[in-house]
Amino acid sequence: MTIDRARAAEAIDTFLRALGRDPSTERDLIGTSHRVAAAFADEICEGYAVDVDALLQAEVISSERERTQIVVLRDIAVGTTCPHHLMPATGTATVAFEAREKVLGLGSIARLVDAYAHRLTLQETIGQEVTEALMKHVSPAWAACRLVLSHGCIVARGERRHGTRVETLAMAGDISDATRAWLLGPMVVPG
Repeated sequence: MTIDRARAAEAIDTFLRALGRDPSTERDLIGTSHRVAAAFADEICEGYAVDVDALLQAEVISSERERTQIVVLRDIAVGTTCPHHLMPATGTATVAFEAREKVLGLGSIARLVDAYAHRLTLQETIGQEVTEALMKHVSPAWAACRLVLSHGCIVARGERRHGTRVETLAMAGDISDATRAWLLGPMVVPG
């Protein structure tokens, strides 16, 4: 993916001017267009440049014996950007899977979450993509990704509901009700 930083910066300047601001003369806005373009190119959208298949293939650890072991990483810091309002959503992820013959390096699980979160994407999509990638590369009995995020579009605009968190749980494979309840913690899912 090629990013045209100059064009992105120009678009930010145009946007600021449309809001009645002059980024060439207002002291606090001088250079803003280039900083915003760099932030999106280098951080906010860096996940588009990650080859998830290559990331996970390099990190899969095979075992000579079959193991049944639940692996859980909790409180993985997550930052993403809502594609509807281009506002941040921050919080945590819990990723879990029941390993069989393969496991992953623990740091690669956090990098997997980042690869999907550092895009213009929905919270639900991040969880779904994480679980699908785990199922594809690790072949666990099941995989789950719980995200608990506070969305700028709910907190800073519209409803302005400070403290509101959105919780989602994506699951794949054969996961028991007891394991699902354990993963969810205080979250209650009907049925």
